[in-house]
Amino acid sequence: MSTETTKRQPLLRYWTTRYLLTLFTGLLLIGVLTSFWLRRSAVQRRLVSLKALAAGTAERVAGPGGGLQLDRNLTGEIGRSQRLLGLGTDLFLFIVNPENRIVYSTPDRPPLALLERITIPSYVEEGFQQLKIGPQSRFYILKHTIKAEERWLGAVYVIYPHRQINTNPEEVDFLFFMLGSLAALGWGVIYLLTRHLTKPIQKVAAAARQIVEGDYRQALDPNVRETELYELIRAFNDMTVRLRQLEALRTELLAGVTHELKTPVAAISGLVQAVRDQVVTGPEAQEFLALAAEETTRLQRMVEDLLAFNAFAAGELRVEKTLCPLNALVQEIAAQWLRGQEDRQVKIEVRPLPRDPLIATDQLRLRQILYNLFNNAEQALAAVGKTEGRIEVTFDETKEEIRINVTDNGPGIPPAEQELIFERFFRGAAKKGRVRGLGLGLPFSKMMAQALGGDLYLKSTSAHGTTFTLTLKKHS
Repeated sequence: MSTETTKRQPLLRYWTTRYLLTLFTGLLLIGVLTSFWLRRSAVQRRLVSLKALAAGTAERVAGPGGGLQLDRNLTGEIGRSQRLLGLGTDLFLFIVNPENRIVYSTPDRPPLALLERITIPSYVEEGFQQLKIGPQSRFYILKHTIKAEERWLGAVYVIYPHRQINTNPEEVDFLFFMLGSLAALGWGVIYLLTRHLTKPIQKVAAAARQIVEGDYRQALDPNVRETELYELIRAFNDMTVRLRQLEALRTELLAGVTHELKTPVAAISGLVQAVRDQVVTGPEAQEFLALAAEETTRLQRMVEDLLAFNAFAAGELRVEKTLCPLNALVQEIAAQWLRGQEDRQVKIEVRPLPRDPLIATDQLRLRQILYNLFNNAEQALAAVGKTEGRIEVTFDETKEEIRINVTDNGPGIPPAEQELIFERFFRGAAKKGRVRGLGLGLPFSKMMAQALGGDLYLKSTSAHGTTFTLTLKKHS
């Protein structure tokens, strides 16, 4: 489904609506189950009362002489027992003699249809039967034997209609009161909590819209109790700070890159124009042309670096790995770079591993990375006028990788620049106006290191020197 056709709702309405549906569904289920339980409990209580009525009647009519004692007060006592037990008056109670003939009934004789359907065996002292006559009429039938001195004198039968067994109204009222209170309390709690939750999220969303419009001066108050909201707001504030830094850096770098490209173009134009207008002639003209060619080469190198960086960032430059001995390869790269620095007082010392491990890497990309690190070290040394610059290449080996450490004895990187050295087009204050370039060396080297399956990072820096570490996966 497309985002344009998706129907959305405010968070407060969305969650409170769904919570209410879930809450009322749960409470309805609880109400149904509780009503069933109350109904069953009412039936059990009523059956206990019926048994008590039958047992009390059986004890009342068991005469001391071994016969049934059916006096004129029996009906009144049965009525009082009914009222005390809460059974009402809509029941049939009858007594049979040992020949199973009815000798007493109240309030009148049960219908013949009921009597014919009683199936409780005569030998059962206490029996129970449920009887259904037609689709609506249901009855409970209880039997209690009348005995005196282990002699069977007859039995008491109680027939009670099922419709008279009702749940206690007070229990039903209490149930609905509790369910209603829980529903109101639950809705109030989820409403207040959701509203409390939505406020900071709405602020983040509003601030994010301002950032989309280009206003990076957004800052939210992180003073919230919830850990997740605090992390969200803090991450948002960090993001806005980072965006402001990047925006300022982008503006500065755009001006720097423009300046770096404009400088050789202006120099070439001036030199060629001087020769064309014959401002200089003869050997001096040849010198001007040589300078123009040199500036052209520098300009071409900067453009090539920019194109190569963009191509690598877009994944268009491939990495071709081959197995090669690491010690020998690094020593060869260091020696080749050093031969190109014959006019500089820079020394490189490579401290190889005790054994020369094989490593799968792209030799050309590894060469580019180390050349960039060596060039940066040489420029840092030249910036402070050190006549005896020293670069050390050491190795650390772990179970899974090999680390190549490139250390110089330069002045170090200022703290304010340490987090930006791998940003595209960033150039430190020491290089501006002294070394021409686009600030792509370290970012390009880090991208190539990651393409080789490793990484490049600043290990340490101080006033006594700087160490960059290149990690490479070991060949398995």
